[in-house]
Amino acid sequence: GFEGLRGRLGEGYPRVFLILGNDDYRAVEPALTEIETRGLWSYAHGRRFEFEGFDVYGYSFIPPSPFLLKDWERYDVSRYVDPGCVSPEEGRRSVVIDPLEAKLSTIQKDLDRLTADADLSRAVLLFHSPPYQTRLDRAALDGRRVDHVSLDVHVGSIAVRRFIEARQPLLTRPGPVHEAARRTGSWQDRIGRTLMLGAAHDGPELALVDFEIERPEAASRSLI
Repeated sequence: GFEGLRGRLGEGYPRVFLILGNDDYRAVEPALTEIETRGLWSYAHGRRFEFEGFDVYGYSFIPPSPFLLKDWERYDVSRYVDPGCVSPEEGRRSVVIDPLEAKLSTIQKDLDRLTADADLSRAVLLFHSPPYQTRLDRAALDGRRVDHVSLDVHVGSIAVRRFIEARQPLLTRPGPVHEAARRTGSWQDRIGRTLMLGAAHDGPELALVDFEIERPEAASRSLI
């Protein structure tokens, strides 16, 4: 599909950055990086790219969820697991990793390593997890309880939120809590100077967010 698109667009073919998440098997990473050598896309997880005077970073991991596939899950800021969720040390994976990686790695540590001391004022971060307690991480968990404990309706990453608060990147593009926009009435939010644009949608349409990197505040969202 991408090769066909490039054939039709020629020199107008766009720069494509992608990350995986949730139900995507990490075992396909070698195929993605091989296709990257053909110039069809840039596989961005855990990497930095330059794009028209901006930096683009990708990061796929989310905090522990109730799902059993753990290829893209990490502890957030500690080894705490929310009620009803499954530890990254349990579940199943499509690739074999060191048990110590599952036990000791956190999203917080990963983000510190990924960006080090870089200036992020002209950086776009492709996060899979939205930051905690925003309009973009509101799940449909109202009234739900596990072992008599009420579930938090905000399911985003505390580490991602702290990272944005401290580092203030230009823009983040978090992935889905699919029902968040319907629940909060907004597909975007802001933490300090950082604008966050979400394309999550729980209807039959594809949600497309269109923006100019020089002025992302003028972004628009379409359902197609």
